[in-house]
Amino acid sequence: MLPPTSSPSEIEVTTLSQLSPVGAWQVELCHDRAQDLVIWLTRGQGRVLLDGKRHGFGPHNLFYIPAGALWSLDLGRQCIGSCLFLPRNSMSGADQSAFFLRVNDSQEQAYINFMIERLQREQREQRDNWPDAMKALSQVLLIEIERTAVQQNKKTRATAAQRLSRAYCERVARMFGDGATMSDHADALDVTPTHLTRVCKAETGKTAANLLTERQLHCARSLLTYSDAPIQDIANRLSFGSPAYFTRFISQHTGLTPSRLRKAARATT
Repeated sequence: MLPPTSSPSEIEVTTLSQLSPVGAWQVELCHDRAQDLVIWLTRGQGRVLLDGKRHGFGPHNLFYIPAGALWSLDLGRQCIGSCLFLPRNSMSGADQSAFFLRVNDSQEQAYINFMIERLQREQREQRDNWPDAMKALSQVLLIEIERTAVQQNKKTRATAAQRLSRAYCERVARMFGDGATMSDHADALDVTPTHLTRVCKAETGKTAANLLTERQLHCARSLLTYSDAPIQDIANRLSFGSPAYFTRFISQHTGLTPSRLRKAARATT
């Protein structure tokens, strides 16, 4: 659970690179965050896993990621963009689900750039009533984003596979520390593990088991990096049967023991 760049009640603009200050794993591993997040890409290409589906992205693409939604980014070289952290449930519409936009209209691109720059200026200069200005500007920007999302998505309808992948990702985000296995989740969704694995691989590019493993690993690495919690407590929090099992898990996926991984991470912060 990587601490957000600001508290869940605040608004903050950062650069794309600030999403992963201690390593690419902070965005490459599936995870969710405590705040709503808007990511605006202005340069570069890559892939995003969002709302149970993988998308390729390029310049002038935008992601809205509500708090608690599972996501990951595979950033290509030279990706540049801005990130807007917002309080939970900032989007005005009733549907708070994640979405992906391709903003092709040049005037709309210019408008989003302008609003991001205004937010950056308010944050940087901190003139009188600047928090109120940040709130007002972000709400105006969200209204424009939501209008575009409605226009782009009004004719789309999720397939059964998309609905299943989305439902599984929602369960992973909520329950990754509860000790439930991928098969347990499949049973709860009334499908076989084989079918769930096949659907997740087709929709996200990752198997159902890998999605769960990545979320657990992201939490473990975040706690090792940003907290002083004993390794045994972290193992218990993630429902590992023993510290030894947790150590094997971390070593298998990072090549380092938890204590060495924590030491290496602290050296980069």
